[in-house]
Amino acid sequence: MAFMTSLHDGHDIPGSTEVVVIGGGPAGSTAATILAQYGHRVCLFERERFPRFHIGESLMPETYWTLHRLGVLDQMKASAFPKKYSVQFVSDTGKESQPFYFFEINPHESSQTWQVWRADFDRMLLDNAARQGVRVYQGTRVLDVLLDGDRARGVRIQIAQGQTREVTCQVVVDASGQSTLLGNKLKLRVPDPKLRKGAVWTYYRGARRDPGLDEGATLVLHVREKKAWFWYIPLPNDTVSVGVVGSMDYLFDRPGDHEQIFYEEVERCPTVKARLACGQRVSGFFATRDFSYRCARAAGYGWVLVGDAFGFLDPIYSSGVFLALKSGELAADAIHEGLTLGDVGPERLGRWAPRFLRGMESMRKLVYAFYEGFSFGQFVHTHPEYRRHLVDLLVGDLFKEGVTDIFPVMERYVPLPQTHSWASAECGKA
Repeated sequence: MAFMTSLHDGHDIPGSTEVVVIGGGPAGSTAATILAQYGHRVCLFERERFPRFHIGESLMPETYWTLHRLGVLDQMKASAFPKKYSVQFVSDTGKESQPFYFFEINPHESSQTWQVWRADFDRMLLDNAARQGVRVYQGTRVLDVLLDGDRARGVRIQIAQGQTREVTCQVVVDASGQSTLLGNKLKLRVPDPKLRKGAVWTYYRGARRDPGLDEGATLVLHVREKKAWFWYIPLPNDTVSVGVVGSMDYLFDRPGDHEQIFYEEVERCPTVKARLACGQRVSGFFATRDFSYRCARAAGYGWVLVGDAFGFLDPIYSSGVFLALKSGELAADAIHEGLTLGDVGPERLGRWAPRFLRGMESMRKLVYAFYEGFSFGQFVHTHPEYRRHLVDLLVGDLFKEGVTDIFPVMERYVPLPQTHSWASAECGKA
């Protein structure tokens, strides 16, 4: 997939603008694009030069609506990204569930999504932002957010030549990913009390794929005794992303490097081992840990956190990109309203957060259930009337009325987190 990004160099950076966006990933590109569509002056600063490697390759179907609003659906449809119609679970004994086909409850084309190379996908979104009027500066690092008391008034940046300068603005959007520049500066980052997980992953070419509709399916496979699980994600060029996730002490408190950890877990998961047997590893090994957190506030005077800068749950249901896109979209609408009314206070800029958190909390309940060993296949067999609710959640329809009706029934079988332990903070308040 070839792209041509419209770039500005460090010599034409304005001294002031309406909105500064820190980071050009999905959340930042989305917020910037929608604000530009509204007619606002937006500068986006990205420290790297795209394309760049990033994990998080599997999209949820509900990303369709934000991608449509951004104007990139035709590019997605014309891409080489494998089409994803379902997710399937494999138990620690090797028993495969029936695939959860997204179109079972929604015949609309939005029930089909994609498995993406993030380097290409993120570049596409950033190019789109530039085409729609965002001033995009790559290779430009935001060193700090400038505050007057608790009110953001701009950023200090470093351009490629090493020079620094200040850009003032009315609103700063922190989309800096897990480095969460403002979240760390204001000490807002709160780790999830239970999801202390890590991951080790790599890439294979020629590994086994299922035929037909299932060729692009995401597979979730338990290792023996459910001490960890594998993702198995088909990508372009006959490549699969395959990674193991487990508690940090289980994965990393052992002798050996990441390669040894990975293959020890492959031995504990015969289904993954069989799929990889016909393939060849085509990359090194990557690792990350302690990635589940949320910031205590989503907005303040003149600033907003979106995407991973606000929080990240877990890779199990591929919610990361969806939540990034959705938070960028919702925040952009609130920022536009605030700029229009001349009110960039925390309640105005954070008015989207309670709704967003309710959806995020629903996904968190599913994540906790998974790590408690809950069998979704057995649950829908016993309670077929809730299959639609479960599929709604798996596709990312987290804000649908009535979708949470499933949780009181699930709690008969598995302990779920109470909402107040995660989502009770008044995220729009100073």
